[in-house]
This record gives sequence, C-alpha cells and structure tokens, in this order.
Amino acid sequence: MTTSPAPRHDTRPAHRRSRPAVVAAALTAVLLGTLGNVSAAPAAVADQPVAADCPPALTGKATCYTGQDAHGAYYTMAVPHGWNGSLVVHAHGGPDLGDASDPVRRTEDLERWAVLVDQGYAWAASSYRRGGYGARMAAADTENVRRLFTERFGRPEHTYLHGQSWGGNVAAKAAETYGRRPGAYDGVLLTNGVLGGGSRGYDYRVDLRVVYQYYCHNHPRPTEPQYPLWQGLRPGSTMTTAGLRARLQECTGHALDPAERTALQQRNLDDILAVTGIPERTLESHLRFATFTFRDIVTNRLGGRNPWSNRGVRYSGSHDDKALNAGVERFSADPTARRDLSWDSDLTGRVSLPVLTLHAIDDPTAFVEHEAAYRATLRGAGRDQNLVQTFTQEHEHSSLSDSEYANSLAALDSWVRTGRKPDPRSIAASCAAFDARYGEGCFYDPGFRPAPYASRVRPRPGGLAWPAMTAARERAWSGIEGVGIAP
Repeated sequence: MTTSPAPRHDTRPAHRRSRPAVVAAALTAVLLGTLGNVSAAPAAVADQPVAADCPPALTGKATCYTGQDAHGAYYTMAVPHGWNGSLVVHAHGGPDLGDASDPVRRTEDLERWAVLVDQGYAWAASSYRRGGYGARMAAADTENVRRLFTERFGRPEHTYLHGQSWGGNVAAKAAETYGRRPGAYDGVLLTNGVLGGGSRGYDYRVDLRVVYQYYCHNHPRPTEPQYPLWQGLRPGSTMTTAGLRARLQECTGHALDPAERTALQQRNLDDILAVTGIPERTLESHLRFATFTFRDIVTNRLGGRNPWSNRGVRYSGSHDDKALNAGVERFSADPTARRDLSWDSDLTGRVSLPVLTLHAIDDPTAFVEHEAAYRATLRGAGRDQNLVQTFTQEHEHSSLSDSEYANSLAALDSWVRTGRKPDPRSIAASCAAFDARYGEGCFYDPGFRPAPYASRVRPRPGGLAWPAMTAARERAWSGIEGVGIAP
C-alpha cells in the first residue's frame, strides 16, 4: 500500500476502512456495467469508462480509466492499488484552443501530477467539453467528473479540488459554485494559479498588445487589413504561431544573442519589457495569449464585443513615455462584454472550504501578485480566514517540485481532518519528509508576501477594490438572460 512519508492518524470510521475492497468491486462494475447518468444532464448518458494505460510513473501502482461524459468532455480516472479513500479532482490550465474536447489533455495532466496518485489519492480530471475560454463551463465539467467518479466508486472520504495556472481560476470558481453542497468538496489546492479573474487578470496582456503594436507596427502590418487591437487577431486571419513568432523576431530579435540584434531591435525589446513588466523568456507566450486567446474570447465567446479597456492608463518605463502615451491605441470596454467576462471568471471570494495555495515567486506567466489579488478577494468577502498561502523560490510556471505538491496536499488533508490550520512555516518544515522520497527539493520562503496586484499590473480606473465581482453583483447578474459565456 502506498503511504505518505509522514504518518497520519486514521480518523476514518471503521466501516469505511475496507475501501480497497470496495474499489475492487467498483472497478469490476465499471468494466461490466454502464456508467450512470450525471445529475446535471439526466437525459444524456456518458460513455462507459474503459481501462487505459497509466503513465509510466504509475505502472503497477494504479488502475487508470478514460471515458467521455454526456457533454462530450473526455476524462481520466486513476485509482491507486493502495487507495487511501480520498479523491483529487483536477482542473487543467490553458485554456486550450479548439472546437472539441481534447482526448490527449486528460492524460497529460495525470502524468504531470502522478505524484498525487503515488501518495495514495484517487484522481479524476476532465478535458472540458470544448476548447476555448469559459471558466464556468470548465468548472461544471470538473464538478461533473467528480459526480461520475462518485457514482462508480462511492463517495470518497474526502474530496479535494486542485487547479494549476488557468485551472486555478477554474478550481476556485468550482469551489465557490459547488463547494457549499454537502459532501461535494472538503478542500482546495491552487498551484501557480491565475487568481485575478478574467476582467482584470489579463490587463497586462492588453497592455502588451497595444505597446507591442506601437513599437513594432507589424501586427497587423500597414499593408494588411486593419482591426482594433482589443480583438487580439481579426476573425478569419490565417496567422499561425510560427508567423507571430517571426514578426516578434523581426521587431525585437528576441531569439538572437544580444550582440546580433540591431540597435532598433534592442531598443524595441527593452521598451516593451520595461513598460509591460513581462519577463523576456515568456514574451512570446504572453503575446500568443494576447493574440489567439483574445480572439477566442472576443470573437467566439463574446460575439465580437470588447471586454478590455486601457483608457486612463499611463504607460511608463520607455525611452519616451510622452510619445508612447500619445501614440498607443486606446479603447473602452463594452459594458455588457465586461459583465459577461466578469460573471464567467471573476471570483467573489465566498468560499467556505480550506484553501491552500502554492506559488513560485518568480512565476513568469501567472505573476505571484495574483496571490495578492486572491487574498484581497477573500478578505473583501470576509473569508480570508479560510486561506493559507505558501511561496517558493522557483522560476517556472508549468510545474513545481513533486516534493512540494505531495507536501501541500498532505498539509491540506491534515487541515481538513484535524481542523488545525497550518501556517507557511509549518508547511515548509514538513516538506523534508516528502523530499526524502522524491528528491526534487523544497524551496519555500515562509516570510514572503506578494506586493499588491496593482504594483505589477496597471489598474484601470475603479479597478483597485476587490472582489472584482461581489457576491451581490453575481446574484444580480445571474438574473440576466444569456449572461456570461455559453458552454
């Protein structure tokens, strides 16, 4: 049986301690029976899960299954041979772009976070019913895979939400939307999460889009059809990621050794980085988001309406701020588009579950200041007593140390089971036991506190108060027919 390096007192009721036998019977039933209807869509029937190969790290340690739910979302489930009775429901990041659910994504994340199954937790994750933006859609599909797991294997002893990157936004939204239902979730783990919500969380990419065009004049070129930059990319454009990369290279020489750049390329690069605060190593990925994902949000999800604004923003840090502010493209948001994006993805902070976050201080994609926005959101809702935030001296966005993932989930599990809230120092101290097993290092900085979100991302007028969407506003907007982003 796979156990945690740190022993725990078994607080499960005696009648539930034979969980492995229950699992074995349920797994047999999966192969012989038909997966039941999900309660959210009683008229539709999900595909029967089928046995699938586990990632190499879980070979011989777990049984893995894949399937497709009634909404068309592919999913993966994994049950360790020594299941501890609890479940991790994972929300993946992105958003990936595409018309349909991606059957590959469901297994990629299980491979990346196999350490959680190795720790004895069952796993369930959805690829979501389609690609493209939609935090509430993704949260509903995440909740749906939890229900499917429970229908087949029984109610887990404890169920934990996990989300990384945009999946952090999705998991946090799922916690607010479904977490108050008895027996649904017991705790939330958010790692390198995009926690500023949609209406403010992408403002630095709005700034990148307009600042880049001011200096580079090639996205679009003067000879190409013109369109407002808030579209990200005009509908129907055939530009590819390779094409965008070539334009970025043409303007800034970002992939060249500095000695090989022209003087103009170096100045353009210096100005863009200084004004936007985006790290050079992720400049291309942020520009891709501000191009292709912005097009998805505006064109595909909001019917061509503009949710972005940069009116009243004063740009600084360039070699000529006066010229930049006079020449950069300006625009104001369509109020209904901003409302719909906010309702879909902004967080109210009304979460009643224990929430533990883990964030790399030097995350170059989801800046650590997202954590400051999330704490301010919960504080504004009077729920910050439910939050513990931890930070590490790491430099990547897509993955953190396996030792820290295992340690974080164990700390959350202990908090839920005992009711004793941990603190960053106790969590940092407990990591060594897991690192003895995984050897990937523990890099906690217990004394770190992120600066306010507005110190990294220029706020729009009226954009300093959190939550960005209060619970009262959410209730009011919920009564508007067609509000939000369609699933």
